[in-house]
Amino acid sequence: MRAAVRRLVLEVLGWALVVAGIAALVLPGPGLLMLFAGLVLLSQQYTWAERRVEPVKERAVKAAADGVKTWPRILLSLLGVLWLIGTGIIWAVRPPAPGWWPVDEGWWLLGGWAAGITLIASGLLAGALMVYAYVTYRKPR
Repeated sequence: MRAAVRRLVLEVLGWALVVAGIAALVLPGPGLLMLFAGLVLLSQQYTWAERRVEPVKERAVKAAADGVKTWPRILLSLLGVLWLIGTGIIWAVRPPAPGWWPVDEGWWLLGGWAAGITLIASGLLAGALMVYAYVTYRKPR
């Protein structure tokens, strides 16, 4: 019974991370990291996932190293982090819709505080990953 519950939890969490990782490849968030984590969990159950862990890991490491290769990239990443956190704060506070908003105010900033917290968490995670990549891959000159 315990093994079945463990397997179910790992599989549900693994698939959730894979789906969220794929979404975060085009949305704000650490897509490759979530995809990698989901594949690691699924690789305990499936050989197809085990075969895909290493290529995704290599791409994630390369993306992290490339992201801190030059100062303009570092500054753009920092601006992205600040934009995510700032947008999350605005979304969580949920100010009234501006006068130019063409539809009902109920459609303004859908998701409210939950979407705001998610954006803030994504920004903080991206910032932490940026610091990690800088410390790990940025070579002093």
